[in-house]
Amino acid sequence: MHTFEVTEPYLDQGFGLSEGPFWEKDANVLRFTDIVNSKVYRVNLAEGPSSLQTLSYDHSISFTGEVADHKDWFVYGGKYGVGVSHKKGGTPRPVKEFWTEEEEKKEKREKMRANDGAVDSKGRFWVSAVCDPEVTSFAPEAVLFRLDPDGGLHRMEEGMTIPNGMSWSLDDKLMYLADTKDRNIYKYDFNAETGNISNKRLFFQTEEGTGPDGHAMDVEGHIWTAVWGGWKVIRISPEAKVTAEVRLPTRCITAVAFAGEDLYITSEKEPEPEKYPESVKYAGHVFKCHVGVAGKPSHKAIVKLGG
Repeated sequence: MHTFEVTEPYLDQGFGLSEGPFWEKDANVLRFTDIVNSKVYRVNLAEGPSSLQTLSYDHSISFTGEVADHKDWFVYGGKYGVGVSHKKGGTPRPVKEFWTEEEEKKEKREKMRANDGAVDSKGRFWVSAVCDPEVTSFAPEAVLFRLDPDGGLHRMEEGMTIPNGMSWSLDDKLMYLADTKDRNIYKYDFNAETGNISNKRLFFQTEEGTGPDGHAMDVEGHIWTAVWGGWKVIRISPEAKVTAEVRLPTRCITAVAFAGEDLYITSEKEPEPEKYPESVKYAGHVFKCHVGVAGKPSHKAIVKLGG
């Protein structure tokens, strides 16, 4: 097993809950979110950390993706549903609310928020919604949504607690989805033409006291997953074997994204500073590690900008 050691952050600045890293390949820009502070950040990787830009919003944004045919916009999973925003900021535009009127009456709209997601090969935007820890406790009430190019919103999975880390195999026949709370990464049979998933089964489980968070797939079909509570990122083969590890100087690692052969890694402010004082200094920071393999190319979402 190959081991990488990261001792210092790429961005020498702590964020509350840095999440959802994404590489804008054409612009060579890394984009990521701070969920608890309702911000999206963009940094030009050629110019370095000094180019960091901040976009502020009036609601939380958890992760983002690119929009087909609209290179100046990104799509996001947010507090209330799916929306789009210009990359220079401004007022975002709602695309699709998560909840029905009946569910809103039961306070689901305020109780829940988006958590993670990804775009499949047909431009469908997948997004999980979880109990918002700023409002209530995590509970097995999460929903995995699929937003189709025609605007239809479908519920693909329910009853999970913290669905995270989503990807598809190189042959597009499997979908991977983590649930951080139960320590598992699951795999499903995936029908690329219909977008349907079936035959859920266990793929990988992390050790006690940790959980798989956001992940990304490389061009060799291996998953690189953040291990929340584990001080690390691990690389998992299609046969569910750990083949590499990135060790980090903080405990709560949240997500990863490739930019070429560099892996950018986000983290969370340490929730138990008295118990883990050595985790505090770099908690919430963004890290970088050259891992010698590139990421699987991402897809762009087909959504209407609205507005």
